[in-house]
Amino acid sequence: MRVLILLSLLFPLAAGPLARAVTTRVEPRLATWLMAAGALLLAGTSCGALGLLVLSQLVRMPALARLGHWSEAIVAGGGLPGGWTSLAAGILLGGALLAAASFTVRRGRALADANRHARALPGREELVVTGDAAADAYAVPGRPGRIVVSTGMLGALDEAGRTALLAHERAHLSYRHHWFTGVARLAAAANPLVRPLADAVEYTVERWADEEAATAVGDRRLVAQAIASAAMASKATRPRRAVSASLGAVLSGPAASMRRRILRRPSDPLSTAGPVPRRVAALLAPAPRPGLPALALSLVFLAAAAVCALRAADHLQDLLSFAHATAKHR
Repeated sequence: MRVLILLSLLFPLAAGPLARAVTTRVEPRLATWLMAAGALLLAGTSCGALGLLVLSQLVRMPALARLGHWSEAIVAGGGLPGGWTSLAAGILLGGALLAAASFTVRRGRALADANRHARALPGREELVVTGDAAADAYAVPGRPGRIVVSTGMLGALDEAGRTALLAHERAHLSYRHHWFTGVARLAAAANPLVRPLADAVEYTVERWADEEAATAVGDRRLVAQAIASAAMASKATRPRRAVSASLGAVLSGPAASMRRRILRRPSDPLSTAGPVPRRVAALLAPAPRPGLPALALSLVFLAAAAVCALRAADHLQDLLSFAHATAKHR
Protein backbone atom coordinates (compact mmCIF):
# COMPACT_ATOMS: atom_id res chain seq x y z
CA MET A 1 0.00 0.00 0.00
CA ARG A 2 2.83 2.38 0.85
CA VAL A 3 4.39 1.92 -2.58
CA LEU A 4 1.07 2.47 -4.34
CA ILE A 5 0.39 5.64 -2.38
CA LEU A 6 3.90 6.90 -3.08
CA LEU A 7 3.43 6.27 -6.80
CA SER A 8 0.10 8.13 -6.75
CA LEU A 9 1.85 11.10 -5.18
CA LEU A 10 4.70 10.96 -7.71
CA PHE A 11 2.65 10.67 -10.90
CA PRO A 12 1.85 14.44 -10.98
CA LEU A 13 5.59 15.15 -11.28
CA ALA A 14 5.28 14.03 -14.90
CA ALA A 15 2.71 16.75 -15.69
CA GLY A 16 5.32 18.93 -17.43
CA PRO A 17 6.61 16.27 -19.87
CA LEU A 18 3.04 15.07 -20.40
CA ALA A 19 1.83 18.58 -21.27
CA ARG A 20 4.75 19.10 -23.64
CA ALA A 21 4.21 15.77 -25.44
CA VAL A 22 0.44 16.15 -25.78
CA THR A 23 0.51 19.81 -26.83
CA THR A 24 3.10 19.28 -29.55
CA ARG A 25 1.96 15.89 -30.85
CA VAL A 26 -1.82 15.66 -30.38
CA GLU A 27 -4.51 17.55 -32.31
CA PRO A 28 -5.67 20.58 -30.25
CA ARG A 29 -9.24 19.44 -29.57
CA LEU A 30 -8.14 16.01 -28.35
CA ALA A 31 -5.20 17.56 -26.48
CA THR A 32 -7.54 19.89 -24.60
CA TRP A 33 -9.87 17.09 -23.55
CA LEU A 34 -6.96 14.84 -22.57
CA MET A 35 -5.04 17.41 -20.54
CA ALA A 36 -8.07 18.82 -18.73
CA ALA A 37 -9.19 15.32 -17.78
CA GLY A 38 -5.61 14.31 -16.98
CA ALA A 39 -5.09 17.29 -14.69
CA LEU A 40 -8.30 16.47 -12.84
CA LEU A 41 -7.37 12.79 -12.56
CA LEU A 42 -3.82 13.42 -11.33
CA ALA A 43 -5.00 15.98 -8.80
CA GLY A 44 -7.82 13.69 -7.68
CA THR A 45 -5.66 10.59 -7.29
CA SER A 46 -2.93 12.45 -5.42
CA CYS A 47 -5.46 14.01 -3.06
CA GLY A 48 -7.05 10.59 -2.68
CA ALA A 49 -3.65 9.15 -1.76
CA LEU A 50 -3.28 11.81 0.92
CA GLY A 51 -6.74 10.90 2.16
CA LEU A 52 -5.74 7.25 2.42
CA LEU A 53 -2.72 8.22 4.52
CA VAL A 54 -4.97 10.15 6.87
CA LEU A 55 -7.52 7.33 7.00
CA SER A 56 -4.81 4.76 7.71
CA GLN A 57 -4.04 6.62 10.94
CA LEU A 58 -7.67 7.19 11.91
CA VAL A 59 -8.60 3.48 11.68
CA ARG A 60 -5.93 2.70 14.29
CA MET A 61 -7.66 4.84 16.87
CA PRO A 62 -9.25 2.51 19.48
CA ALA A 63 -12.55 4.38 19.52
CA LEU A 64 -12.93 4.22 15.74
CA ALA A 65 -11.78 0.58 15.68
CA ARG A 66 -14.52 -0.33 18.16
CA LEU A 67 -17.07 1.63 16.15
CA GLY A 68 -16.08 -0.19 12.98
CA HIS A 69 -15.76 -3.57 14.75
CA TRP A 70 -12.18 -4.00 13.57
CA SER A 71 -9.48 -6.04 15.21
CA GLU A 72 -6.95 -3.52 16.53
CA ALA A 73 -4.15 -6.08 16.29
CA ILE A 74 -4.84 -6.78 12.62
CA VAL A 75 -5.05 -3.09 11.74
CA ALA A 76 -1.88 -2.29 13.71
CA GLY A 77 0.01 -5.07 11.95
CA GLY A 78 -1.25 -4.24 8.49
CA GLY A 79 1.83 -2.28 7.43
CA LEU A 80 0.02 1.05 7.31
CA PRO A 81 2.04 4.30 7.21
CA GLY A 82 3.12 5.91 10.49
CA GLY A 83 1.54 8.74 12.41
CA TRP A 84 3.91 11.50 11.35
CA THR A 85 3.38 10.61 7.70
CA SER A 86 -0.37 10.73 8.19
CA LEU A 87 -0.11 14.07 9.98
CA ALA A 88 1.86 15.60 7.11
CA ALA A 89 -0.64 14.12 4.66
CA GLY A 90 -3.51 15.65 6.62
CA ILE A 91 -1.94 19.10 6.49
CA LEU A 92 -1.33 18.82 2.74
CA LEU A 93 -4.84 17.48 2.11
CA GLY A 94 -6.39 20.28 4.14
CA GLY A 95 -4.41 22.85 2.17
CA ALA A 96 -5.43 21.23 -1.13
CA LEU A 97 -9.12 21.21 -0.23
CA LEU A 98 -8.97 24.79 1.00
CA ALA A 99 -7.22 25.95 -2.18
CA ALA A 100 -9.71 24.09 -4.37
CA ALA A 101 -12.67 25.55 -2.48
CA SER A 102 -11.21 29.06 -2.70
CA PHE A 103 -10.65 28.70 -6.44
CA THR A 104 -14.18 27.38 -6.94
CA VAL A 105 -15.63 30.42 -5.20
CA ARG A 106 -13.47 32.83 -7.21
CA ARG A 107 -14.24 31.08 -10.47
CA GLY A 108 -17.94 31.04 -9.70
CA ARG A 109 -17.89 34.76 -9.04
CA ALA A 110 -15.95 35.40 -12.25
CA LEU A 111 -18.46 33.40 -14.30
CA ALA A 112 -21.35 35.20 -12.61
CA ASP A 113 -19.70 38.53 -13.43
CA ALA A 114 -19.21 37.40 -17.01
CA ASN A 115 -22.86 36.39 -17.27
CA ARG A 116 -24.01 39.75 -15.92
CA HIS A 117 -21.60 41.54 -18.24
CA ALA A 118 -22.93 39.57 -21.22
CA ARG A 119 -26.51 40.47 -20.34
CA ALA A 120 -25.62 44.12 -19.78
CA LEU A 121 -24.00 44.56 -23.18
CA PRO A 122 -26.14 46.57 -25.61
CA GLY A 123 -28.37 44.86 -28.14
CA ARG A 124 -29.46 41.26 -28.50
CA GLU A 125 -27.03 40.12 -31.18
CA GLU A 126 -24.10 37.83 -30.48
CA LEU A 127 -21.60 40.43 -31.70
CA VAL A 128 -21.07 43.65 -29.76
CA VAL A 129 -18.84 46.41 -31.16
CA THR A 130 -17.43 48.86 -28.66
CA GLY A 131 -16.01 52.28 -29.42
CA ASP A 132 -12.72 51.54 -27.66
CA ALA A 133 -9.70 52.65 -29.67
CA ALA A 134 -7.58 49.90 -28.06
CA ALA A 135 -7.53 46.78 -30.24
CA ASP A 136 -9.30 43.98 -28.41
CA ALA A 137 -11.60 41.04 -29.03
CA TYR A 138 -12.89 38.45 -26.59
CA ALA A 139 -15.71 36.04 -25.94
CA VAL A 140 -17.82 36.42 -22.80
CA PRO A 141 -19.43 33.17 -21.61
CA GLY A 142 -22.98 33.60 -20.45
CA ARG A 143 -26.63 33.06 -21.33
CA PRO A 144 -26.33 34.04 -24.08
CA GLY A 145 -22.60 34.27 -24.72
CA ARG A 146 -21.40 37.40 -26.47
CA ILE A 147 -18.46 38.36 -28.66
CA VAL A 148 -16.99 41.78 -27.93
CA VAL A 149 -14.82 43.49 -30.54
CA SER A 150 -13.47 47.02 -30.30
CA THR A 151 -13.40 49.47 -33.19
CA GLY A 152 -9.64 49.54 -32.73
CA MET A 153 -9.46 45.82 -33.53
CA LEU A 154 -11.83 46.12 -36.48
CA GLY A 155 -9.68 48.89 -37.88
CA ALA A 156 -6.56 46.75 -37.58
CA LEU A 157 -8.00 43.94 -39.73
CA ASP A 158 -9.36 43.73 -43.23
CA GLU A 159 -12.71 42.12 -44.01
CA ALA A 160 -11.26 38.62 -44.32
CA GLY A 161 -9.35 39.05 -41.09
CA ARG A 162 -12.49 40.12 -39.27
CA THR A 163 -14.27 37.00 -40.49
CA ALA A 164 -11.45 34.83 -39.19
CA LEU A 165 -11.43 36.67 -35.88
CA LEU A 166 -15.16 36.21 -35.34
CA ALA A 167 -14.92 32.53 -36.27
CA HIS A 168 -12.20 32.12 -33.63
CA GLU A 169 -14.26 33.81 -30.92
CA ARG A 170 -17.40 31.94 -31.92
CA ALA A 171 -15.51 28.66 -31.44
CA HIS A 172 -14.70 29.67 -27.86
CA LEU A 173 -18.39 30.08 -27.13
CA SER A 174 -19.63 27.07 -29.09
CA TYR A 175 -17.28 24.59 -27.44
CA ARG A 176 -17.47 26.08 -23.91
CA HIS A 177 -13.72 26.52 -23.66
CA HIS A 178 -14.03 28.29 -20.31
CA TRP A 179 -15.08 24.99 -18.72
CA PHE A 180 -11.89 23.26 -19.90
CA THR A 181 -9.66 26.00 -18.52
CA GLY A 182 -11.71 26.13 -15.32
CA VAL A 183 -11.43 22.38 -14.69
CA ALA A 184 -7.68 22.42 -15.35
CA ARG A 185 -7.17 25.42 -13.06
CA LEU A 186 -9.23 23.76 -10.33
CA ALA A 187 -6.95 20.73 -10.52
CA ALA A 188 -3.88 22.98 -10.36
CA ALA A 189 -5.29 24.73 -7.29
CA ALA A 190 -5.65 21.38 -5.53
CA ASN A 191 -2.22 20.16 -6.63
CA PRO A 192 0.23 22.77 -7.98
CA LEU A 193 2.30 19.98 -9.56
CA VAL A 194 -0.28 19.68 -12.35
CA ARG A 195 -0.08 23.39 -13.18
CA PRO A 196 1.84 22.68 -16.42
CA LEU A 197 -1.23 20.86 -17.72
CA ALA A 198 -3.48 23.79 -16.78
CA ASP A 199 -1.16 26.24 -18.53
CA ALA A 200 -1.07 24.02 -21.60
CA VAL A 201 -4.88 23.80 -21.70
CA GLU A 202 -5.08 27.58 -21.96
CA TYR A 203 -2.84 27.33 -25.01
CA THR A 204 -4.65 24.40 -26.66
CA VAL A 205 -8.09 26.00 -26.39
CA GLU A 206 -6.66 28.87 -28.45
CA ARG A 207 -5.23 26.38 -30.94
CA TRP A 208 -8.59 24.59 -31.00
CA ALA A 209 -10.34 27.87 -31.81
CA ASP A 210 -7.68 28.63 -34.45
CA GLU A 211 -8.34 25.33 -36.21
CA GLU A 212 -12.10 25.83 -36.06
CA ALA A 213 -11.65 29.29 -37.59
CA ALA A 214 -9.43 27.83 -40.33
CA THR A 215 -12.10 25.25 -41.13
CA ALA A 216 -14.83 27.91 -41.14
CA VAL A 217 -13.04 30.29 -43.54
CA GLY A 218 -11.26 27.57 -45.50
CA ASP A 219 -7.86 29.28 -45.39
CA ARG A 220 -5.25 28.50 -42.73
CA ARG A 221 -2.89 31.24 -43.91
CA LEU A 222 -5.65 33.85 -43.63
CA VAL A 223 -6.30 32.89 -40.00
CA ALA A 224 -2.56 33.01 -39.27
CA GLN A 225 -2.36 36.52 -40.72
CA ALA A 226 -5.40 37.63 -38.72
CA ILE A 227 -3.88 36.32 -35.47
CA ALA A 228 -0.56 38.02 -36.16
CA SER A 229 -2.25 41.33 -37.02
CA ALA A 230 -4.53 41.14 -33.99
CA ALA A 231 -1.59 40.37 -31.72
CA MET A 232 0.46 43.32 -32.97
CA ALA A 233 -2.47 45.69 -32.69
CA SER A 234 -3.35 44.44 -29.22
CA LYS A 235 0.23 44.73 -28.00
CA ALA A 236 0.51 48.28 -29.32
CA THR A 237 -2.65 49.51 -27.59
CA ARG A 238 -2.68 47.21 -24.51
CA PRO A 239 -6.44 46.77 -24.01
CA ARG A 240 -7.97 46.07 -20.59
CA ARG A 241 -10.61 43.38 -20.26
CA ALA A 242 -13.89 44.17 -18.54
CA VAL A 243 -14.31 40.66 -17.08
CA SER A 244 -11.79 38.11 -15.84
CA ALA A 245 -13.58 35.07 -17.30
CA SER A 246 -13.30 36.23 -20.91
CA LEU A 247 -11.49 34.24 -23.59
CA GLY A 248 -9.52 36.28 -26.07
CA ALA A 249 -8.28 36.01 -29.61
CA VAL A 250 -4.73 36.79 -28.54
CA LEU A 251 -3.17 34.73 -25.77
CA SER A 252 -1.41 36.95 -23.25
CA GLY A 253 -0.93 37.45 -19.56
CA PRO A 254 1.45 36.51 -16.75
CA ALA A 255 1.24 32.78 -17.51
CA ALA A 256 2.59 33.20 -21.05
CA SER A 257 6.21 32.68 -19.99
CA MET A 258 5.22 29.55 -18.10
CA ARG A 259 3.47 28.15 -21.19
CA ARG A 260 6.56 28.98 -23.23
CA ARG A 261 8.69 26.87 -20.90
CA ILE A 262 6.21 24.01 -21.00
CA LEU A 263 6.17 23.90 -24.79
CA ARG A 264 9.92 24.27 -25.20
CA ARG A 265 11.84 21.55 -27.02
CA PRO A 266 15.62 21.75 -27.57
CA SER A 267 15.28 20.99 -31.27
CA ASP A 268 12.40 23.41 -31.81
CA PRO A 269 13.43 26.68 -33.52
CA LEU A 270 10.44 28.34 -31.80
CA SER A 271 11.50 27.15 -28.34
CA THR A 272 11.98 30.71 -27.11
CA ALA A 273 8.88 32.10 -28.83
CA GLY A 274 5.62 32.98 -27.14
CA PRO A 275 2.23 31.38 -27.77
CA VAL A 276 1.18 33.66 -30.62
CA PRO A 277 4.19 32.87 -32.88
CA ARG A 278 3.60 29.18 -32.16
CA ARG A 279 -0.04 29.46 -33.13
CA VAL A 280 0.86 31.29 -36.33
CA ALA A 281 3.51 28.69 -37.18
CA ALA A 282 1.03 25.87 -36.54
CA LEU A 283 -1.50 27.46 -38.91
CA LEU A 284 1.11 27.90 -41.62
CA ALA A 285 1.88 24.18 -41.37
CA PRO A 286 -0.47 21.41 -42.59
CA ALA A 287 -3.55 20.65 -40.51
CA PRO A 288 -2.63 18.68 -37.38
CA ARG A 289 -3.14 14.95 -37.25
CA PRO A 290 -4.83 13.25 -34.28
CA GLY A 291 -1.48 12.10 -32.88
CA LEU A 292 -2.67 8.65 -31.88
CA PRO A 293 0.69 7.29 -30.58
CA ALA A 294 1.14 10.17 -28.12
CA LEU A 295 -2.55 9.99 -27.25
CA ALA A 296 -2.33 6.27 -26.52
CA LEU A 297 0.80 6.60 -24.38
CA SER A 298 -0.77 9.44 -22.40
CA LEU A 299 -3.90 7.39 -21.77
CA VAL A 300 -1.77 4.46 -20.59
CA PHE A 301 0.08 6.78 -18.19
CA LEU A 302 -3.15 8.22 -16.79
CA ALA A 303 -4.66 4.74 -16.52
CA ALA A 304 -1.63 3.63 -14.51
CA ALA A 305 -2.10 6.57 -12.15
CA ALA A 306 -5.76 5.65 -11.68
CA VAL A 307 -4.99 1.96 -11.13
CA CYS A 308 -2.35 2.73 -8.48
CA ALA A 309 -4.77 4.90 -6.53
CA LEU A 310 -7.58 2.34 -6.80
CA ARG A 311 -5.31 -0.53 -5.77
CA ALA A 312 -4.15 1.43 -2.71
CA ALA A 313 -7.78 2.01 -1.73
CA ASP A 314 -8.57 -1.67 -2.32
CA HIS A 315 -5.66 -2.69 -0.10
CA LEU A 316 -6.97 -0.62 2.81
CA GLN A 317 -10.49 -1.90 2.24
CA ASP A 318 -9.27 -5.52 2.20
CA LEU A 319 -7.33 -4.95 5.42
CA LEU A 320 -10.36 -3.47 7.16
CA SER A 321 -12.59 -6.29 5.89
CA PHE A 322 -10.16 -8.87 7.27
CA ALA A 323 -9.90 -6.98 10.56
CA HIS A 324 -13.69 -6.88 10.79
CA ALA A 325 -14.01 -10.61 10.07
CA THR A 326 -11.33 -11.41 12.66
CA ALA A 327 -13.02 -9.34 15.35
CA LYS A 328 -16.39 -10.88 14.54
CA HIS A 329 -15.17 -14.46 15.02
CA ARG A 330 -13.45 -13.85 18.33
